[in-house]
Amino acid sequence: MKHLIILGDGMADEPVRSLGGRTPLQYAHTPFMDHLARHGVTGRLQTVPAGFHPGSEVANLAVLGYDLTRVYEGRGVLEAASMGVALQEGELALRCNLVCIEGENLKNHSAGHISNDEAAALIAFLNDEAGSRQTRFHAGVSYRHLLVMAGGDKRLDCTPPHDIPMQPFRPALTKAAHPGARQTAEELNRLVMLSQDILPAHPVNRRRRAEGKDPANSIWCWSPGFRPAMRTMKDLYAVKSGAVISAVDLIRGIGVYAGLDVVMVDGATGLYDTNYEGKARAAIEALKTHDFVYLHVEASDEAGHEGNARLKVRTIEDLDRRIVGAIYETVRTWREPVAIAVLPDHPTPCALRTHTADPVPFLICKPGQAADGVDRYDEYSVAKGRFGILHGNHFITEFLKTEES
Repeated sequence: MKHLIILGDGMADEPVRSLGGRTPLQYAHTPFMDHLARHGVTGRLQTVPAGFHPGSEVANLAVLGYDLTRVYEGRGVLEAASMGVALQEGELALRCNLVCIEGENLKNHSAGHISNDEAAALIAFLNDEAGSRQTRFHAGVSYRHLLVMAGGDKRLDCTPPHDIPMQPFRPALTKAAHPGARQTAEELNRLVMLSQDILPAHPVNRRRRAEGKDPANSIWCWSPGFRPAMRTMKDLYAVKSGAVISAVDLIRGIGVYAGLDVVMVDGATGLYDTNYEGKARAAIEALKTHDFVYLHVEASDEAGHEGNARLKVRTIEDLDRRIVGAIYETVRTWREPVAIAVLPDHPTPCALRTHTADPVPFLICKPGQAADGVDRYDEYSVAKGRFGILHGNHFITEFLKTEES
């Protein structure tokens, strides 16, 4: 049996007044996810263990069944793996966002979803003006970039920028969580303030302001860590061959450490305009040659961060029709059965515009399995499902389980 996980990043939410007191998942028209729920088994998964911040790196590692207490080293190291940046002993990696500062507030975490080309020019400029033998910037995708610091100390208190939209940025600057990390914290904050001095006048930002777009007038460094010691999915769960499909460096980096082949899709943006059809085709092709495929779609998370409930509904409906439906209608005719799971990694409530640690709804549909009587896929319907709330690696082991095992 083949296995496919379709993960709608940040898809879970809370009731929204403008949607009649329903969540975006409840409000959206999702006939294919509902069909899978009716013919499958459901429940909720606690993807953020106690003591961990509800970041996508934590939640996606948990979905794949990794013990966070053993492998967690922050987001930066995972993105480094995706970008082909080989971390050396003692090199600290951090996510480096390009953000928009307005007055004393962090207006948004994405610099208005800056384009790849614009961002690459700014990161190259930062390397020329602020880089050193100790500190180097590496360009990623849109606003998501990497800072590598030789000799840095990871014992830092860092606030993710998407946690403080339209809030004062200075109280959230990096703090040392241990006296030995004071120098690292001071250097990171120096780079942030230097970026605010030199980025506004760059031609990219002058052009963005002229076009009415948010400038990328600051960096924001967070989620520090060193190279993790992760076992592969093959070692942990006997997955013979696997692939990961995502527009996001973070997820691709997890795939690299998990021993999954990274499949790139032209036009995959991580936003509502992503190439849904291309991702569906890529998943179908990957299932022909791999036993396990992890298909990640970022769009709903970004809509949640923007606080745009209507856009979030649209991204959920696009996921359902253009990915879940397209894949299901193809693989249901295959001789070799395909098990499909659908879930978010964490909620990103539109009202909060950031992640929460609440359990997320999941469905598992395997040909031939007995259904549990749940007829809709949403945060509340699955609470009546067979599995209740799962923790740790129980979701992935249940999903990968075969009748023979």
